[in-house]
Amino acid sequence: MSSTEVDSCLHVAERVGLAAVASGSNFVLSPLSIRAALGLAAAGASGETLHQMLSFLGSPTVDHLNSASARLMASVRGDGDCDGRVVESAGPRLSFVNGVWVDRSLTLKPGFDDVAASVYGAVTKSVDFRQQANEVAKEVNEWVQKETNGLIDELIPDGAVDGYTRLILANALYFKGVWADKFDASGTRHGTFHLLDNSTVQVPFMTSRRDQFISSFDGFKVLKLRYRRTPNQRSLLYMLIFLPDKKDGLPLLIHKLSSDPSFIKDHTPRRDVEVGNFMIPKFNFVYEFEASKVLADLGMEAPFDGGHADFREMVSDLTPRDNLFISSVHHRARIEVDEEGTTAAAATAVLIRAQCYRPPVDFSADHPFMFAIMEEESEAVLFLGHVVNPLVD
Repeated sequence: MSSTEVDSCLHVAERVGLAAVASGSNFVLSPLSIRAALGLAAAGASGETLHQMLSFLGSPTVDHLNSASARLMASVRGDGDCDGRVVESAGPRLSFVNGVWVDRSLTLKPGFDDVAASVYGAVTKSVDFRQQANEVAKEVNEWVQKETNGLIDELIPDGAVDGYTRLILANALYFKGVWADKFDASGTRHGTFHLLDNSTVQVPFMTSRRDQFISSFDGFKVLKLRYRRTPNQRSLLYMLIFLPDKKDGLPLLIHKLSSDPSFIKDHTPRRDVEVGNFMIPKFNFVYEFEASKVLADLGMEAPFDGGHADFREMVSDLTPRDNLFISSVHHRARIEVDEEGTTAAAATAVLIRAQCYRPPVDFSADHPFMFAIMEEESEAVLFLGHVVNPLVD
């Protein structure tokens, strides 16, 4: 995946991240998980809906998007088995799986079904949304919980799935990595952490006397912490920590990252240096949000518009009254960092439902009624009256 292809997902991170900063909340999301879920949905889109999704995902055509997604899936699942689940090893454990739940009244179109299986390794299941919406939501949540080793639960909130839901596209990402150089737990000490509101808290800090991969830039420093890998593992995984020089410099740093697609690549440390005072806090938290408004604000409006969304390439058997649109995009992520390493998980669910058409309305004027005759442009009332008995002359 090129740097331009993750640009829009970084803009999502900026919008949601700055909102989290403003509320004093920690924040984590998975651009990979969000991009994969939207990429799979785009494979079933057409018309303006497809155009907006391709623009957001940084691909000129569906074929380009599918090829880029295939390369991305292959790189992420390079050390897993064919369906993306982890292979036990002494190195990092990485799992990324996808699933499609489709209402039994519909059939996936061969083109979309092929992309879901061959590109995303998605497993498809036929379900009954009309009669068992709550049960299906529970099933998806349990699937996510299982595939993330219990780190992510309740991805889809109560009430999000109903009888008008027709498809759920979901994925689950799990990562567990051990530091190449573990921190000595006996060296962990409590110290002062400065908050954005100028208050302070006491937190446990991990320390080390080893040389570290650190680079200094204008207004911030970057630390690179590598994860251990085995000789036969292709993936080299690491964590980057971007530390602003100013204690209130986080918002500006978030903006810099999202505004420059090559920011992370250009600011990754390349060599280790001797360090003096070295302290990294332990942390463990979860963050969740519903992404439809952010995505629409970033130019992807059509997929969420029940009157204009076009997912005709996704399923067959649709009636003219059953136009599909994305009703919500739910994302939840969790991360834990300690002396041993990092455990993290994320999941995204794209809920697709049928436009909720109102049933036919009866209008039998068989009892007294009022009437008005209007002029449209001026909205002037030309005549106003009522009828209590049509037979009265």
